[in-house]
Amino acid sequence: MEAVQALREQYPRWGKDKLVVLLRKEGWPVSTSMVGRILRRLKQRGLLVEPLRRPLSARQRPRPRPYGVRKPKEYVASRPGDIVQVDTLDLRPLPGVILKQFTARDMVSRWDVLAVHTRATATSASSFLDAIEQRMPFPVWAIQVDGGSEFQATFETECQRRCIRLFVLPPRSPKLNGQVKRAHRTHTEEFYELIDLPDTIPELNRLLQDWERVYNTIRPHQALGYRTPLQAVLQFQQQEVT
Repeated sequence: MEAVQALREQYPRWGKDKLVVLLRKEGWPVSTSMVGRILRRLKQRGLLVEPLRRPLSARQRPRPRPYGVRKPKEYVASRPGDIVQVDTLDLRPLPGVILKQFTARDMVSRWDVLAVHTRATATSASSFLDAIEQRMPFPVWAIQVDGGSEFQATFETECQRRCIRLFVLPPRSPKLNGQVKRAHRTHTEEFYELIDLPDTIPELNRLLQDWERVYNTIRPHQALGYRTPLQAVLQFQQQEVT
């Protein structure tokens, strides 16, 4: 009993199955059930007290963001480019093969920019910033992302270098990026489910840009009163001039 008590006090979270191994190494010819009975008797006699459980959060602390911040409540998207939501979509063309589509959606005009990469990394996300600035027909003032690692490090540095504000969503709040999430569904249903995926990423991106042009300039958008994103942008620009 003393040997069992000493080991259990040394390793208070170990049960009879582990303690019996150590006891046998010390030369005690005991069975697992015998160790269990000894533990039970020690508890009944008050000689063995279970340690109290301490509340402890096992969550990882979020990494400090050198540039990205929570979107201020007073910041509201009222013109194209005020907030562009960015997110990634998993593509599985073959068993065991996963590609990443980066999607950017302007919250006001619903203008989308799309690009596929082999992986979602900070480097690929940074290169996607080039596509956003080149293919959105207006300046981008702020980008909103979740806390994914691809939107940290180099991506964050690039946003700061380009003077683009970076808004980072709170944890477990995908609804705050609801527009770009809805865009994923649209592009899946109206593009990916209707084509045979090509063998190479460059060819896929070529087809994807053709679809991007159709989406932005031809497809009527219900949320825009059945105008296209291009028509919405032109109307806004005309209003600014007048």
